[in-house]
This record gives sequence, structure tokens and C-alpha cells, in this order.
Amino acid sequence: MSTENQNCTHDCSTCGSSCGERTAPQDLHEKPNELSKIKKVIAVVSGKGGVGKSLVSSMLAVGMQRAGKHAAILDADITGPSIPKAFGVKERVLGNELGMIPARSKMGIDIMSVNLMLEHDTDPVVWRGPVIAGVVKQFWTDVIWNDVDYMFVDMPPGTGDVPLTVFQSIPVDGIIIVTSPQDLVSMIVQKAVRMAEMMNIPVLGLVENMSYAVCPDCGKKIMIYGESHTAEIAEKYHIPLLAQLPFDPSLAKCCDLGVIELHESAEMDAAIAHLLSE
Repeated sequence: MSTENQNCTHDCSTCGSSCGERTAPQDLHEKPNELSKIKKVIAVVSGKGGVGKSLVSSMLAVGMQRAGKHAAILDADITGPSIPKAFGVKERVLGNELGMIPARSKMGIDIMSVNLMLEHDTDPVVWRGPVIAGVVKQFWTDVIWNDVDYMFVDMPPGTGDVPLTVFQSIPVDGIIIVTSPQDLVSMIVQKAVRMAEMMNIPVLGLVENMSYAVCPDCGKKIMIYGESHTAEIAEKYHIPLLAQLPFDPSLAKCCDLGVIELHESAEMDAAIAHLLSE
């Protein structure tokens, strides 16, 4: 062994020598379908389930579409897909020798979800982690995403296999974290922020869902979960607080009826304006 190799620290990032053992950082990103054209990818994440992550993903896509951008949703929440229901999309995904064709909403939002591949949308997806991760990769590599300005990836909750697969396989430009006002969720938000830091992906902002309810009689805001600390977390990590969404029965009804594209939200309009200014 040469003297040069004997003195090797095995850290190529700090070494200027050129040797046979030198390794370059590996780019694990998968290439999209050769017919795809995607300008920006934003992952929508949450530290736990039940905070409205899929709802926010849907509203972001609707807002972008209204702003004149072609939006798409890649539903990476394989075991709990709810995007097609919110948009009233029921047709099966089609494909040919070139790739799979995503479904399209009434407004023209492209949607790919495992529920659009099942015989019945109530069929459970009982798959192990590696299979689920493989399907998410296929949604990126095999689907023809045509001229998409903003793709929103609806992530499963937590920081497990699928989020890791998405961050390593798909060139995500940034993430949006969805939370609720509870103290417990505040701790979990910080976990999501730190995971983003570990993966070198910028956090574009926080969206707090279920922030308050509005009294139908007097219009007073009622803080059901108590005082929110999301603004403090946003300030601590220098992350924009994009929106604080109230409980909204009309929004829930739109989702149940599959017409979320009819719902309008001033709070989400402001969030969209901020993302477009980035």
C-alpha cells in the first residue's frame, strides 16, 4: 500500500488527492419518465396523522391552478389515500407502452393515487414498506407528468420509510409542514424540521390546520386546542407561517362531495401568493 493510501482518512470531501479509491457523492434521485416535464416539486408533510395534510395538499394544488399554474398531486400516502375522494375522481388510471397517464380533475389538476388503481376504492392496501416505497418511485418514474408547474407530494405521516424514499428518490425543491395547535404536535413539527435539515431540503413554510372555530352567532374565534405555539416554532426556525386554517364545515362538506375545487379560502390564497413569490 502506498504512503498516500496509508494516510487516507476515508473522507473524500476533505481530500484533494486523486486515487483509485476516491468516491464521489452518490445522487440517488430517480429520473422521471422521459416524457415528463416538472418544474417544481413540493412535499407536504406532517409529523403525525390526522392534522389535515391531504386537505392542505389538495388546497395548495387548487390554489396554484387558480393562479394559472398547472398543478399536480402525487399521492404518496399509499395506505391512506384520500386525494381522489376530495376531487371526486373515480376513473381508473390508464397506461400504454410509454407510461401511465394520471387522472385529471375538473379544473385540470393531474392526480396519481393508488386508489385509482384498485378495483374498489375501499380495498385496503396491505403491503410491506419496501413494496410501498417501490410504488411511490413508480409514481415518479412511470407516470407521464406533462408540463407541470407545481407538483405537490402528499406524504404519509411521520419520518419513516416512504418519506425517506421520497426525499432520496425525488428531487424535492422544498417541504411544507402541516400541524395543529396542540403542544404535542409542536414537538413533532420540530422533528420534521430536523429531518428536512438532515436531507438538505428547505422548509418553505408551516400551515396550521384546525387553528380555531368561528362562532356562527357572534363571529368570535374559539381556540379549541388552546393557545397556539406554531408561530413561536416558525420564528425559532425562521420559517414562514403560511396560513392558520379554521375548522370549516363547508370545506368538510366539499371534500365529502368530491368538490374541493369549489371551496375558496383567503388564508390559502395568501399562502399561494407567498409560494409564487419565492
